[in-house]
Amino acid sequence: MNEHPVSADMAERSTIAAISTAPGRGALAVVRVSGPDSLLVARRLGLPEATARIARRGTLRHPTMDRPVDDVVAVRFPGPASYTGEDMLEISCHGGSLTPQLVLEAVCAAGARLAEPGEFTRRAFLNGKVDLMQAEAILDLIDARSPAMHRAALFQLERGLSRRIEQLREGLLDLQGLLAYDIDFPEEDDGPVPASRIDEGAERLTRGLSRMLALAPEGELLRDGALTVIAGRPNAGKSSIFNALVGFERAIVADQPGTTRDAIEANISLGGYPFRLVDTAGLREEAEQIEELGIQVARGYLQRADLVLLCVEGGRAPGEDEVEFVRGFTERDAARVVVLRTKMDACGGRAPGLVSEDATELPVSAHAGDGLPELRAVLLEKVYAGIRRDEETPVVTRARHIECLVRARQDVGAFQAARVQGLPPEIAGTHIQDATHALEDLLGAVSTEDVLDRVFSAFCVGK
Repeated sequence: MNEHPVSADMAERSTIAAISTAPGRGALAVVRVSGPDSLLVARRLGLPEATARIARRGTLRHPTMDRPVDDVVAVRFPGPASYTGEDMLEISCHGGSLTPQLVLEAVCAAGARLAEPGEFTRRAFLNGKVDLMQAEAILDLIDARSPAMHRAALFQLERGLSRRIEQLREGLLDLQGLLAYDIDFPEEDDGPVPASRIDEGAERLTRGLSRMLALAPEGELLRDGALTVIAGRPNAGKSSIFNALVGFERAIVADQPGTTRDAIEANISLGGYPFRLVDTAGLREEAEQIEELGIQVARGYLQRADLVLLCVEGGRAPGEDEVEFVRGFTERDAARVVVLRTKMDACGGRAPGLVSEDATELPVSAHAGDGLPELRAVLLEKVYAGIRRDEETPVVTRARHIECLVRARQDVGAFQAARVQGLPPEIAGTHIQDATHALEDLLGAVSTEDVLDRVFSAFCVGK
């Protein structure tokens, strides 16, 4: 987080500027300017008067040194019909490391200041151009590393998720209205509103919140990928499986044990869904000192793994250590482990013994490609089954989203419990108000500066 965040008052008065394209060598770069003095900055730079949304080419000159900086194309976007809701100027200049910086220096010399991280999108939020969830979707869209995450972010940017949250919020407000009506007519035995109508409304809200939360763990995995750790004895075929899933030879494959001394990672996409694949050192009791360090790293990954692939050669019966390894996972969560009976092409398709009755077991051959399509299907089913089957429910992808939804569901549950206890509607209704506030926090309808700082500090400067 920036140590000196710009205050809201300063943001309203100042004109900001930043390079909005990625650094490095390229044909073009874009310098973005937003604020009340955007047009004045353009004039001081010697840029031609531009009709709104019409690109104009011109020579950008440094305002104090009176020398040309670059041949540019500038477009003016008058507020409020702009990204930030303010007057904006976008300058396309030549790319590279130096020219965009020189253009930015000239823009600042003309009256703008350097933008804070995420300040353009923060202004868009403060000016009502996007809600808080849309603002987060912009960052997710930039950071998306899989088609599934891209789809979820785009759906959220188009307010698909916001609309669903607003529907739940409307249901809470309707419930508050029914309760208020009930309070206003205490002389009625059952109130003017049937009790069943209030209880059914609360139950619908609980189901709606629970349905979204059911997919939340999978939604969080869309951001960085499901941590999938390949484990097993040395020379069990772990690196071959890793390379087969990655699609090219990333890990060294050799016959002698102990080849992989450290963890090797790769981000892959299966069916458009992200996985963070890790090849680890072989697990064994007796190991050289340097290999033991790799084994310790492997155990650290295993503790954090969303999914574990245990490789056991198909030509032999599983050892007690392998059975115990799987039992340690299946006792907590059988879905977390898949046993791969590897090298099936070299053992005539024999895989004596069953490692576990609770774990999924698959025969595979990385060399021949046998079983790999089935393995990919199992990975998708174990990690992203809910999202793939329930495409109509918007996916929440952030811990902040989950926290607000959990608060809302807990408050609705507390309301239902208060109703069962026969508490007065004035007291029970406070829980519905709290649930409403939780969803408003999610949308940013009622937001505090520290929440905004946390959200927008993760953005790049030019966004």
